[in-house]
Amino acid sequence: MTDTETAAPESAETVAHRIHAESKAATPRQAEAIEREEAHAAHNYHPLPVVVAEGDGAWVTDVDGRRYLDCLAAYSAVNFGHSNPVLLDAARAQLDRVTLTSRAFHNDQLGPFVEALAQLAGKDMVLPMNTGAEAVESGIKVARAWGYRVKGVPDGLANIIVMSGNFHGRTTTIVSFSDDPTARDGFGPFTPGFRMVPYGDAEALAAAIDENTVAVLVEPIQGEAGIVVPPADYLPAVRRLCDDNNVLFIADEIQSGLGRTGATFACDLVGVVPDLYLLGKALGGGIVPVSAVVGNKDVLGVLQPGEHGSTFGGNPLAAAVGRAVVGMLATGELQERAQLLGQRLHTGLERLVGHGVVAVRGAGLWAGVDIDPALATGREVCELLMERGLLAKDTHGSTIRLAPPIVVDPSDLDWAVDQLAAVLEDLSER
Repeated sequence: MTDTETAAPESAETVAHRIHAESKAATPRQAEAIEREEAHAAHNYHPLPVVVAEGDGAWVTDVDGRRYLDCLAAYSAVNFGHSNPVLLDAARAQLDRVTLTSRAFHNDQLGPFVEALAQLAGKDMVLPMNTGAEAVESGIKVARAWGYRVKGVPDGLANIIVMSGNFHGRTTTIVSFSDDPTARDGFGPFTPGFRMVPYGDAEALAAAIDENTVAVLVEPIQGEAGIVVPPADYLPAVRRLCDDNNVLFIADEIQSGLGRTGATFACDLVGVVPDLYLLGKALGGGIVPVSAVVGNKDVLGVLQPGEHGSTFGGNPLAAAVGRAVVGMLATGELQERAQLLGQRLHTGLERLVGHGVVAVRGAGLWAGVDIDPALATGREVCELLMERGLLAKDTHGSTIRLAPPIVVDPSDLDWAVDQLAAVLEDLSER
């Protein structure tokens, strides 16, 4: 789902040395910007030492005027490119009208947005929120309420099954069911009510379900784990198990959804429809935070006034941008483009297996590339790619993720693969 840093925690002294070294390696303008940020912003990220000032399409420009191909797209939040004119026009038009009313009143943008999003997802109800983590938290509350009020689970006994290697956000409840020590260690006590089973193992899931299970929460493709694609029969098996046991199937499509995998939702790739979609990131077009839980009235209808809410959730500006995003996806052209360009990207990356690359995974315009750990870490490869004008991000030590905006030019994709090949060749020669 959302982005994470997976390196071991650094001491304050180590952080200071690293920041000093990175700022020294940067140009004066970059160094000044980095030092100001690091002096006053909490050190919960370890970004590459580049300071972005502008973005257009699949490219960004730093404070010195150097351009970089963005192959992260803000963890899929910028699926439709930086400064997308359709989305900017929608935002500008709404900025001149009204941006926030709270849900204490109706606004004229929310109705059209939730209607369009429900139609895109084949559902009939939408719970609008802001961030991906909020969507996950909301989905958990809905599932528990449904379990108590509809399924008849005794109060306080509901359990939700989650997967090993999951990443659904950073709130205290969400990290309670993470198995990533960097996300979890030192943040207890943890929220009970979750059971973890191996990702992709339908038999383990079946064994974990009991009469008090209210939901199975799963990423159709695990993003932070390294773009891990489960066996083709896994999600259909999850659907059957949920149906057979009167359990909700909740699909976290915050990273995988809205065109990234060559389909509207990654679940579409294997013909599966969950009970609840959790959406975010690209839903805001890279302009404003927009997230949503999307389902049918028999599930989302369990919420009553006063039981859940958000001051900014469903605000007019977010709704206007979100509706423009849905309108772009409704034609299917972006999904087809991601599918075709994804084939091109994966074909190029597969040629690098055995030449510094151990394995390539993914779907559509989304790839996890395992670098030979004897050659370099993922971080080192990303730093060398940055020097060549390409921005990517590492995860779990030796894996790098590639997820350029769907609007990327085919020739730029080829160039990106060439840059990775050149970096790996240089590393091999060293």
